[in-house]
Amino acid sequence: MQGRIHSLESFGTVDGPGTRFVVFVQGCPMRCAYCHNPDTWAMTGGTMMEPEEIFEQYKRNEDFYKKGGITVTGGEPLMQVDFLIDLFIIARKNNVHTCIDSSGIAFKPDNAEFIKKLDRLMELTSLVMLDIKHIDPEKHKELTAQPNDGILAFAAYLDQKHVDMWIRHVVVPGITDDDKYLFELGYFIGQFHNLKALDVLPYHTMGESKYEKLGIPYKLEGVPAMDKNKIVEKKAVILDGIRKRREENPLQ
Repeated sequence: MQGRIHSLESFGTVDGPGTRFVVFVQGCPMRCAYCHNPDTWAMTGGTMMEPEEIFEQYKRNEDFYKKGGITVTGGEPLMQVDFLIDLFIIARKNNVHTCIDSSGIAFKPDNAEFIKKLDRLMELTSLVMLDIKHIDPEKHKELTAQPNDGILAFAAYLDQKHVDMWIRHVVVPGITDDDKYLFELGYFIGQFHNLKALDVLPYHTMGESKYEKLGIPYKLEGVPAMDKNKIVEKKAVILDGIRKRREENPLQ
């Protein structure tokens, strides 16, 4: 199955463990206000590529990826499950670590055909990096134009399937930095046995120029970049939520 690909990156260092070959897929239903890849939103465009073709490009520099692997991001990777299955079959046959960087928005728990395919994909997936934009349903919809119930259900699904999970959260001044919701996020993810890491990332404005080129209004115009020194404090609040959950309900 071909994939609709936006671009490829040879030396990703923030896309999972180690140095990684990163595949950016084209197409995403989310409209995150701080998205730094708005050029990946459209479901059309990009380049149609075979999984074998992509893996050949990985092999050109495979010596650099021995402690890393392949990460598929986007866009939203789970919009192209069939392609991911075919790509990861090749990767796992070659003992390559596989990672999906997802918002979880494509998760459809009531779609039996989708779940069957997703179950197969998870058998081939070493790690899922799940980016939870906001724990509050209404604020999530304001921020992304999409609900978060399926996203939170996807986190639970990953735990049930025993797939290693890293949680990512971007802290935006005045939007996602409220300690109340950060604690709630921590309390929510504290229930999961498969939680292996927490990445709390500072909002930056480096993607703003892309909006200008695409003629898309930038919703966060005037919002300053997040003070990196405050990220440690914000991460501590999430960790407090995790600890509270596990004190009340110890993991079995």
